[in-house]
Amino acid sequence: MQRLDCAVLDAAALAEQVVARLTVEIEASGRHVHLSRAHVEALFGPGYRLNRVKDLSQPGQFACAERVTLEGPRGSIPNVVILGPERPESQVEISLTDGVALGITPPVRLSGDIAGTPGVTLRHGDRVLRLERGLIAAKRHLHMTPEDAARFGVADRQTVRLRCFTARPLVLEEVEVRVSPKFATVAHIDYDEANACGFQKGGRGLILS
Repeated sequence: MQRLDCAVLDAAALAEQVVARLTVEIEASGRHVHLSRAHVEALFGPGYRLNRVKDLSQPGQFACAERVTLEGPRGSIPNVVILGPERPESQVEISLTDGVALGITPPVRLSGDIAGTPGVTLRHGDRVLRLERGLIAAKRHLHMTPEDAARFGVADRQTVRLRCFTARPLVLEEVEVRVSPKFATVAHIDYDEANACGFQKGGRGLILS
């Protein structure tokens, strides 16, 4: 019996390795804010430095202790996390559902592509910052190392389909691949998409041509 149990465990471990080899990890990315140095000081005071509390899956990226409230013409969303490190230009990423709550329709863009995007108001206590641009709904995307991109046969800026092995399986179209040695291989979807596919932590996806 013990020998049989060991065989079953070995088979399960092998199956997990095969799944990990053929699929990619999926993460749900919630609403968040990226701030420039000038805007950190505008919201928190001269010389203020953000407090790192949790590392994220992408190397060098982290969640901060600080939170802000987003304000739009229709409503507000409190307790929105700030992600570090600081960026050259501030940016706010929300879901399309969040946009309804705020009364602002964010365009679907890749992070950093903020030309022509709407602005939004950020509040921390009695400090208020009005961004003239930078509000987006993040386009679904797939971070990849160069090694994994070569293994899966995809290239930077290529779009692929991703079959989600989740509680409500579906295929996501137009997932943009982003390749860099600075990345870890993870697919990012927002909470609207995560709810649609019944995502839970640990969910994985299969890249389709």
